[in-house]
Amino acid sequence: MSRVALLRQQMDEVYVRLCERLEGLTDEEYFWEPVKNSWTVHPDDRGVWVVDYAEPDPDPPPFTTIAWRLVHLADCKVMYHEWAFGSRRLTFPDLLGPMTATAAIARLDEGHTLLRADLDGCDEADLDSPRLTNWGEEWPAWRIFWTMIDHDAHHGGEIGSLRDLYRFA
Repeated sequence: MSRVALLRQQMDEVYVRLCERLEGLTDEEYFWEPVKNSWTVHPDDRGVWVVDYAEPDPDPPPFTTIAWRLVHLADCKVMYHEWAFGSRRLTFPDLLGPMTATAAIARLDEGHTLLRADLDGCDEADLDSPRLTNWGEEWPAWRIFWTMIDHDAHHGGEIGSLRDLYRFA
């Protein structure tokens, strides 16, 4: 199996599992805060929907809601595509926080579709070509896809666990 085919298979399998974890996600679950002062998605004082974030990361990091984790996954997919394969114009502040679970899932699907098309456009040699990240570091293309697959698996598991907890809260 080629590296492109292997990455494609992993990307598809992990994304299907993530989507299964998101089936039936309600806005109530999306915004549920299992602990006080969780990072989430909300309107700021001007009414603009934002995602909580700080740089550098606080230590210890705050707990994050399903909304935060889902939007983080979606926005990272969009940004990795934008900087590694796209026009390199978009920044995280340009991405408004989705106001509903449905809107966040749509952004996730958009980002996944973009990255999947990027992978489909690669051959074996392309996987080793340097690609820019949104923070200015160059990675080989395979690492962009590998990172996004790992990202989906990691945060997808967290989202699944939070949904399990929500059912019993």
